[in-house]
Amino acid sequence: MTLRLYDTATRSVRDFVPMTPGQAGIYLCGLTVQSSPHIGHLRSAVNYDVLRRWLLHTGFEVTFVRNVTDVDDKILQKSQEQKRPFWAIAFENRLLLDRDYRSLNVLPPTYEPLATGHIIEMHALIQTLISRGNAYAADAGDVYFNVASFPEYGALSGQKPSDMRSAGDAPDRHKKDARDFALWKGVKDTEPDDATWPSPWGKGRPGWHIECSAMARRYLGDEFDIHGGGLDLTFPHHENEIAQSKAAGLGFARYWVHHALLNLGESKMSKSLGNVIDLDSLVESGIRPVEVRYYLASPHYRSRIDYSEEALREAAVAYRRIEGFVQRSVEVVGPGRPKTVPPAFADAMHDDLNTSAALAVVHDTIREGNTALAAGDEAGIRGALTAVRAMLGVLGIDPLDPAWDNSGESGNDLKPVVDGLVALALEQRAQARARKDWAAADSVRDQLKNAGIQVEDTPTGPRWTVGEH
Repeated sequence: MTLRLYDTATRSVRDFVPMTPGQAGIYLCGLTVQSSPHIGHLRSAVNYDVLRRWLLHTGFEVTFVRNVTDVDDKILQKSQEQKRPFWAIAFENRLLLDRDYRSLNVLPPTYEPLATGHIIEMHALIQTLISRGNAYAADAGDVYFNVASFPEYGALSGQKPSDMRSAGDAPDRHKKDARDFALWKGVKDTEPDDATWPSPWGKGRPGWHIECSAMARRYLGDEFDIHGGGLDLTFPHHENEIAQSKAAGLGFARYWVHHALLNLGESKMSKSLGNVIDLDSLVESGIRPVEVRYYLASPHYRSRIDYSEEALREAAVAYRRIEGFVQRSVEVVGPGRPKTVPPAFADAMHDDLNTSAALAVVHDTIREGNTALAAGDEAGIRGALTAVRAMLGVLGIDPLDPAWDNSGESGNDLKPVVDGLVALALEQRAQARARKDWAAADSVRDQLKNAGIQVEDTPTGPRWTVGEH
């Protein structure tokens, strides 16, 4: 079966046919690092990480590019508010972003270009657009894309140019048309001098949209397979990327894959709205990063997530059941070696990355494995375990993945200490049971339970876990 993806540009589910057989080039719009990331941002990272892992699992060689916008209006505003260099703010938040990506077991990109590192490529693309009559230099060092010069403008988002309002970037600086958008922004007296670069049109800095077109071209070529991002980027950002890239004669992206947003209440999670929840706060509340990843990956990527603490905790309980099956099975037959995924799982993933249906296959297989565990059927246990681990590996949530041993959880450095203390308590409980002091044994178990430690007696000895299962 062939992978099929919903393509926003054609508004249809299409067979994925790569430009080069066996290879896939993906460009994902990364974050503007004006502040630390929240879980709405992290949904994007997890969704496209699952796409990448599925392509890798099915034999593709993947070039995955995820950019970082490290200079723009929001970062410069933060710089003025905090009286700190813009680059210091961008770098600090980029480190936090990288930490959260690692915590959620998101594979590092093949390339992670910075906007400020690709000014030359942007200049070259802008000059091409000017020479082809699709852009013009205005006063004050600004350069604008001429929307009227590109008849296909609005095709991605379904908007009509005649219905569009001003692009909103420096509308008072001599645009020919209010809809035209900035490719290069001339220097402003109110902005720091170290946030400008020399150009053929005067000192200034790039517009947001030209950055992605230039960086995608630099690392993936004039045409590539998949462009990803959130639905909120469809217009104007992705619409403008298409316009400037195709007007310059580039084929650009062949598939446009957009994920739905994560909402808090009736609004998308956004720093500007002040309604954000970050990974640190979830970890402090007792939710582990692997459980957050399970929560973010469970719905179909095109389904909106309406965040609630109750739904998150239900997801955590569901993941702990998966984890419990893996732990019990490993005690009987060892970790095994994950092999191929069940056909039903593959069908679900090929069907526009239907992770919800894919996880249903995971849970069905676990039920079969639990039946095998109850019957002492080692062959059945081993078969279920290897299938489950193969599926969880594609989703990035295999409990035995070494990434979860160093997931960036706060307090992770105390794990050896906790292990030792629990082992001591279990030894005391074992001694009490050996002398048939059941009250003392139950007391140890109750004290551990009150501390959030669940103890389960197994044929190979007691096993402990954190939280309810």
